[in-house]
Amino acid sequence: MAEIKELHKPIQLSGEEREQLRKDVRELCESFGNAYWRKLDEPREYPYEFVDALTKAGYLSVLIPEEYGGKGYGLQEATIILEEIHRAGGHAAACHAQMYTMGSVLRHGSKEQKEKYLPGIAKGEIRLQAFSITEPEAGSNTTAIKTFAEKTRDGYIMNGHKNWTSRIQQSDLLLVLARTTPLEEVKKKSDGISLFLVDLRDIRKNQPDALIIEQVRTMFNYATNKVWYKDMKIPHDTLIGVEGKGFKYVLDGMNAERILLAAETIGDGYFFIDKAVEYAREREVFNRKIGENQGVQFPIARAYAAIKAADLLRYEAAKKFDNNKQCGEEANMAKLLSSEASWEAANVCLNTFGGNGFVDEYDVERKFRETRMYQIAPVHNNMILAYLGQHVLGLPRSY
Repeated sequence: MAEIKELHKPIQLSGEEREQLRKDVRELCESFGNAYWRKLDEPREYPYEFVDALTKAGYLSVLIPEEYGGKGYGLQEATIILEEIHRAGGHAAACHAQMYTMGSVLRHGSKEQKEKYLPGIAKGEIRLQAFSITEPEAGSNTTAIKTFAEKTRDGYIMNGHKNWTSRIQQSDLLLVLARTTPLEEVKKKSDGISLFLVDLRDIRKNQPDALIIEQVRTMFNYATNKVWYKDMKIPHDTLIGVEGKGFKYVLDGMNAERILLAAETIGDGYFFIDKAVEYAREREVFNRKIGENQGVQFPIARAYAAIKAADLLRYEAAKKFDNNKQCGEEANMAKLLSSEASWEAANVCLNTFGGNGFVDEYDVERKFRETRMYQIAPVHNNMILAYLGQHVLGLPRSY
């Protein structure tokens, strides 16, 4: 794998500054408590007020360099923000894409694209929240996508069907992965795929029939959709980087995505530990606190140890990323271990609460549903195991 292209040296905060960042994010999240998220959960409503508050505070633009109006922080600092959102009982799915999709623009976008969009994103005037990659038939086999962008004299004409295109209805900009050369015409199946940065404001105004969106209801509050592109006309300057190299650009951003989402599951894990500990200290059955029982106490302690271990790996991966070092192994393992640890913590928490854990007012069942996703998406843990087996341990390709 090629060395990551370094565009700028991120600002790395001191330990004291990171703790202050954590406190500031926690304070903001406390104004959007569990009752806020519980209210939105049943009707599956988007947390507009929360996202607006994060945007206003500048937390969604921390990875944008200072020259474009962002804070210019590294991934280590960004993970703190997402962790605290989840530890407070929230869910960053409403806004986290703006962090990890930014890398495609920063690393491979043209000077004109960055100057046109990044300052507006940093100010909160523009939202880049949507990434359209996965297709119903292709699934994890991204090179098998069929969405096609035909090059014309004026630009490209895009046709195709995507699913799991999240936050497109709340976004101004959209990243789309599409074939520009048919699969049967390329020597390497990852070639001939291009990445486009589409201005949805223009599409909605001038080509409303070219974009069809169908909202999908999932087991937790996640603003995702099926999308159809119908002869959607986009100009040449929507192309990110070089035509046909988009698959590589997406791969470049996957380490950051895995690290950031690992931080979210770690936040979930701490949420469950915090909840279980508090309940075990207070709940009294048979004239004693249930936390006195080793059958309650030991599973909580073991779950905490697993979360703490994943937490350390998260920072190791983020530190390597920030220092422009290869971090595929650490990033993938952080996502794998943190997603499994958070799920174990969720089960331990539910067992601690007993029947009350199934009651929505305790918020355990809501977070239980939310944290289960991370073992499957945005990449299935089996795919991570396949990566480790092939690329780290040198075993034959298994798929």
